[in-house]
Amino acid sequence: MQVIRSIAELRTWRRSAGRVAFVPTMGNLHAGHLALVAEARARADKVVVSIFVNRLQFGQGEDFDAYPRTFDADCAKLDAAGVDVLFFPDERELYPRIKQDFNVEPPHIQNELCGAFRPGHFRGVATVVSKLFNIVQPDLACFGKKDYQQLHVIRAMVADLNMPIDIVPVDTGRADDGLALSSRNGYLTADERAEAPRLYRNLAAIRTALQAGDSNYAALEKTACDDLAAHGWRVDYVEIRQADSLEIAHVGEPRLVVLAAARLGKTRLIDNIEVTR
Repeated sequence: MQVIRSIAELRTWRRSAGRVAFVPTMGNLHAGHLALVAEARARADKVVVSIFVNRLQFGQGEDFDAYPRTFDADCAKLDAAGVDVLFFPDERELYPRIKQDFNVEPPHIQNELCGAFRPGHFRGVATVVSKLFNIVQPDLACFGKKDYQQLHVIRAMVADLNMPIDIVPVDTGRADDGLALSSRNGYLTADERAEAPRLYRNLAAIRTALQAGDSNYAALEKTACDDLAAHGWRVDYVEIRQADSLEIAHVGEPRLVVLAAARLGKTRLIDNIEVTR
């Protein structure tokens, strides 16, 4: 595996690389990331993975400085997974000016769901991903469904800005007990880790109810919130949305997604589950 740190070197490599698949990450890699890599390898001649902890998508008081940097371990995993290039720029390489004047501004959905609790987060995500797309020039890029709202924003950005990139969604990787794989799971204590699958169980219960014909969305959301709160969670939201647009869901729509974010101790966990009726 080749490690490239400069934009100029990556662009030189790209000219003769053939069909390229791209997986952008912030490092601290786990099995979920490697599933994205496996999907990328199956679809292209070459695979590029980036590791960059993007300051723009962290809000005030969030864990930018504490976010785990595990470069050596990440390199070993990516090399074993058959990645061709790891793009590992430093902050000055990707943001050469101290002040970022130009940003990609997503539509109103950036201020809903997770965006309501993390102002500016999706602006930061869209901006850095657009920069990485411009640098890597991939034919396709793989994103996990666990960050469902992020996936929606990236898909919309690519469509609206006419980027010639196929966005490939990859199913959420899960532990045996249902917990969605996440770099932030490492923050959980042993007791919190045992409790954490409750989030997925509540989403699965809502899916079962919806597929059985229950249309009282507000009651289903409240039941899940109450159960989580009763077991020590601080709930940001549990919401049933239209799967393709992420707009408010209406009774009778065939494709839904149930999304949730809640804090367990100091750790904020997100998850979602798609529902087809």
